[in-house]
This record gives sequence, C-alpha cells and structure tokens, in this order.
Amino acid sequence: MISGYCFLIPNYNHSHAIAITIEALQHYALPIILVDDGSDVATQAVLEGLPAKYQNLTLFRRSENGGKGAAVQTGLQLAHDMGMSHAVQIDADGQHNLSDIGRLLTESQHYPNALISGQPIYDESISKGRYYGRYVTHVWVYIETLSLCIKDSMCGFRVYPLDAYMRLVSKQVLGKRMDFDIEVMVRLFWQNTAIRFIPTKVLYPPDGVSHFNVWKDNWLISKMHSKLFFGMLLRLPKLLYAKFRSNN
Repeated sequence: MISGYCFLIPNYNHSHAIAITIEALQHYALPIILVDDGSDVATQAVLEGLPAKYQNLTLFRRSENGGKGAAVQTGLQLAHDMGMSHAVQIDADGQHNLSDIGRLLTESQHYPNALISGQPIYDESISKGRYYGRYVTHVWVYIETLSLCIKDSMCGFRVYPLDAYMRLVSKQVLGKRMDFDIEVMVRLFWQNTAIRFIPTKVLYPPDGVSHFNVWKDNWLISKMHSKLFFGMLLRLPKLLYAKFRSNN
C-alpha cells in the first residue's frame, strides 16, 4: 500500500464495468472514492451494494447530475479532506488499461509534485471523428501553453498532486463537464506544475456508453478554449520567459 494515494472514479450511469473495475483495483490496496453523479435508479442499486463488499470504498452520491468535471472536482475535494496527497483518476466505462496503474504510481512517486497523465494509444475501436477531433484540442492547447509538452489533455487516466490542485481551485473556477480535463491541465501548467505522460492503450468497448454531448460539450470546450486563449495572452510575457529559459 502506498501512503497518501487513493483512486477516484466518477460514475454516471455506468453499471456494467464498475464492479469489474473496483475488483481489479483491490490489487493495490488503496482507498477508493466512487462519486455517483446523479445516476439513474438501476445504477444506484448496483453502486449502493459495493461499500458492503469493499471496505476500502467510499461512495459519495451527488443528488443531481453535474457533469464529469463536477464529479471529479467533488472527488478531489473529498480526497483532500480525507488527508490524501494524490488521487488517481480512472473513468468508470472500462476504457482504461488498468495494468498501467503501476506505471502511473511509480512515475508519481518519482515526481510527486507533477501531474501524471496517460498518453492514449488507440486501436481500431475509436471512431475517426473522435480520433481526429482530439487533434483540434491538441492544437489549441499548444497555442495556450506555447509548448508542445502537453501530449494529450483529454485523457481521464491521471494522478493529481492534490496540493497543486487545491492551490489552483482556491483562485479559479473550473469547468464542470467534459471541458474540465483540458482546462485543469492547462491551468496547472500555467501554475508551473510539471506534467508527465505515460503511454497507455485506450479501448472503446462496443457496448460502451458515452456521455459526450456533441453539441453542448463541443460548445463548452470551444468557449473554454476562447477563455484560455485570452488567458494565455495575459500570461504571454511569463510564458515566453519560461520558454526562453527552457531552451537555454
């Protein structure tokens, strides 16, 4: 068991893969925070039986669905309140390669002040629209950070250093939906938090459920990139100075 670390799983109507995920995580003997983001009655019935089976599991239920970002933020705050130093975010839909958790944990222990993130390796299960659409965000993130060091800002398989995260949210309100993963990474970069990546395979199961709302979430992500772009302009001297120092 690694002291100070926990798992964080946001869940909205994922009832099929969650029990398998929780069982696989028992190998690491770490606390697990499961945030139910206002799931339906059938999913609630599945989730409410898990704490009795797994004593290391804390189930927190949000009364209304607030979005993935809201659920993750709830879980990160709860992890901090529990005295955790790091939280390992894992999606509930079975996309992530759990065999790579050990690599994420090792990297985090070597670089405890850094945000550690998966860098997705996709197979043919990903749709072309989703695959190429991610590159639009990659380009925006390169512009917003004036750097190519963020290899992927959308992967929800990551280890948060909670002190750095809490410093950020003490002064900044973050997005509540699918915009969260991108925004928190860019703003942590601006805060001089190191970001490191571990290549990991990502699978889109044929029976998987996606909660990405094409119109609403793309609109929110577009608004977020506009806000981050102007935030970059305000930080331009500092970003250019940091880039100059890193090149010398």
